[in-house]
Order: sequence, then structure tokens, then C-alpha cells
Amino acid sequence: MMVDGVFSGGGIKGISLIGAIQAAEERGLQFKRVAGTSAGALVASLVAAGYTSAELKDLIHNVDLKQFLDEKKSWVPIPFMNWLKVYWKLGLYKGDALERWVKELLKAKGIETFADIPDGSLKIIASDITRGRLVVLPDDLQEYGLLKEKFPVARAIRMSCSIPYFFYPITLYNRLGQKSFIVDGGVLSNFPIWLFQRKDRTSERPVLGFQLSSSYGNIPAHKVNNAFNLFKALFQTMMEAHDNRHISKYDASDIIFIPVKEISVVDFELAEETKNALMDFGYLQGTEFLNRWVSGKKIWTPYKNRA
Repeated sequence: MMVDGVFSGGGIKGISLIGAIQAAEERGLQFKRVAGTSAGALVASLVAAGYTSAELKDLIHNVDLKQFLDEKKSWVPIPFMNWLKVYWKLGLYKGDALERWVKELLKAKGIETFADIPDGSLKIIASDITRGRLVVLPDDLQEYGLLKEKFPVARAIRMSCSIPYFFYPITLYNRLGQKSFIVDGGVLSNFPIWLFQRKDRTSERPVLGFQLSSSYGNIPAHKVNNAFNLFKALFQTMMEAHDNRHISKYDASDIIFIPVKEISVVDFELAEETKNALMDFGYLQGTEFLNRWVSGKKIWTPYKNRA
């Protein structure tokens, strides 16, 4: 069965999405269109390029995640330099290594720009914090005077993955020459399941969501007792509260919830056993959900016709 897939952001936790994709493959599900934010955008792009879950597993096992922590070298003492980088560069790490890695993976499948994939088959979410608006790539590139046919997919992924204060933001200029800073799409929509829905809440085919959270409408309380807890709570609220408000009970019935806990979204020093554990957990959650979902979808009905 053909479906449209939507993958949420979640940083390193996104490794668990690979296991859920494996569960979908084993049930004969194929992705016609995919969308995602941040880590979910990265996974969506690789799925759109034709990577299977088995290939994605190999990629994760063969990559040293620490290489993505590409700091700019400086003679200034490290602790002080970190503050300077955040102040002047708006982030700790350049993000170039991540973009190069994605570029190489896509190029291996014959994909460099959005012209190399079927029109509308991949949607990526980013955030323009200068203009205070959500950006859908490649659709909104024209507002910055850019042609989607020439825009690198890896660059769009890099934009969507620009975790505030962690990776440098990407700079774009609109037609008037005004500069915009583009950061992680999770700031405005971490789970863009709305991308594939019409205004009457129908869709062309089943939309299957992969969300790295506990459940619909259930956002755990945050403990805030210092400035670091406050920032974490603010960021997690930005990522989860908006989308949860707009997910109906019908949407929730089409979402695989993968509540990864005790793993930081920026833990780039995972051991191999932890990578395996994340993928196994995603597979377990996906299998349990799809055992019910596929059997109930033998005759698929649009949202507006569901009881």
C-alpha cells in the first residue's frame, strides 16, 4: 500500500525512526511522499532518495557521530570561545560536516537538487526567525529569489537541522536583499503532518506519522529550577505544544509514537549498543502499531468519512 510519511524532529533520537521504517517495510508499505523536520527531514530525504531501512542501519553503524561537532578552530581559551561563538556565530558548531555527509549520501543515489526527485515528493520544514515565519522547502525558496530546481537538498536538510545555539543558522536573503536567519524547523513545527492534508481534512492516500514523543495530547511536565532547565523546557515546548494542539484524535490514530527517553537530542557520542537499542525500540513501537493499523486499513477511508 502506498502512504505518505511524516517524520518528526528529535535530534539523535531520530535514529529510532529507522526501526519504525523497517516495520513499515515488512508490512508492504511504500512511501509516495515524505515530509519531516530536523532529524525527521534528514530521514525523509534519505527515504525519498530510495534508501531502505537496512541501508540506513548500515549508515548509522558506519558513521562517527562526533564528526558532526565541527568547531571553528581558535587560539582563544575554549570555555570563553564557546560563549563568543554563541554570541557572534549564534551557535557552537558549523554544521558543515553534517551537510557534507548528507550531500554524499544523496549523491550516491543520484540526487543533488530538488530537480532530481519527483515534484512534491519531499517537503522539509525550517524556521525563519528573522521574519518570524515557518518555511516549507522547496516551496518557499522563491520568496528568497531561489530556484528549487537548483537548490541542493542537503542544504535544505542542513537548514532544518540547525538546532538553535547548537549549529550555526543558515543565512538567506529575500528579493529585497533583506537577511534572514534560518534555524531548526522544530521551533515552529516539529511534526508537520498537516502538510499532506487538505482543508477538509482529506488526503490523497493514508498519511502515516512517525513522532518521537509519548502520545497525542500528553506532554510531560517540565521541571524548571534553573536557567538550563528553563531553556530546555522552552525548546521542548516550542517543538511539541503547537503540533499537539492541531493533531486531532483521527490524526493520532495514524501516528506511530516513539517515546525515546533518557537520550539527549544532541548526544553525538552514542555507543553502538545504544544505536541498536534506539533502532530496536523504534521497530518495536512500529510493529505494535502497524499490527493494528494495517489490518484496519484494508479499505482506507478519508478523514471526513471516519466515524
